[in-house]
Amino acid sequence: MWVSKLLLFLAVAYVGIVALMYASQDRMLFPTHLVSASEPLLPASAVRLEVGTPDGELLRGVHIPAARERPGAPLILLGFGGNAWNAGGLAAYLHELFPEAAVVAFHYRGYRPSSGRPSAAALLADAPLVYDHVVETLGVATPVVETPDVETLGAGRIVAVGISLGCGVAAQLAAERPLAGLVLVSPFDSLAALAGDHFPWAPVGWLLRHHMSPAESLRGLAMPTAVIAAERDSIVPPRRTEALRQAISNLVFDRTIAGADHNDLFHRADFRAALVEAVAQID
Repeated sequence: MWVSKLLLFLAVAYVGIVALMYASQDRMLFPTHLVSASEPLLPASAVRLEVGTPDGELLRGVHIPAARERPGAPLILLGFGGNAWNAGGLAAYLHELFPEAAVVAFHYRGYRPSSGRPSAAALLADAPLVYDHVVETLGVATPVVETPDVETLGAGRIVAVGISLGCGVAAQLAAERPLAGLVLVSPFDSLAALAGDHFPWAPVGWLLRHHMSPAESLRGLAMPTAVIAAERDSIVPPRRTEALRQAISNLVFDRTIAGADHNDLFHRADFRAALVEAVAQID
């Protein structure tokens, strides 16, 4: 009898834990409560941007112009941060590393001061709106190319930089809009596979409401792509990044930062040097 009671208790506990996971996945994937709505100290030249969405939400971002001219065509870095990044912080970080580039980053939907509620589908749908606004606002030239392989030639000089969750957004944007290149930091092949690695005991396929598949987005694209990963990443296991690499047709830069974990990566000098090198390889 006690065995039956124990099994019943374990079954009820399992169902309870799974139900809790299902109910809390939005908060786990999009921890908006951890992200400050206040901007970090930005250069006086920074300009606020706003983009309206078809469903009535307002996305807010920041544009930091280049601090000095560069040889050749102007470069614009379009940043997509991780799920706990402040867009202003990302813009400031990229501006410090790339003073000759214009930098644009937007707060994801639901991340103050942007309005709405975040979801994978919403973030993926919002990215092309942001891209189109950047093209219109910054006057990026988008040449008409008389070949079917538009993505191999790029358009303008927009390079998307995706970090962690932002890799999924940037990769999908690359499949929908012409970019000069793509830099992916701590990338994964799919949210479903990533969740399955963290929760192998749970029926992730049934539970997960949010889906991003960077590997499928990039498969077959000839766009120059760079990958930077942390050797000891505890959030994105190396095998998830390796699966993403296998889907990239034109991997022009690949660097793993020795000894780094997911969250301490950005303060390391070797990562910062790798990011600069990656953009230079694309540019």
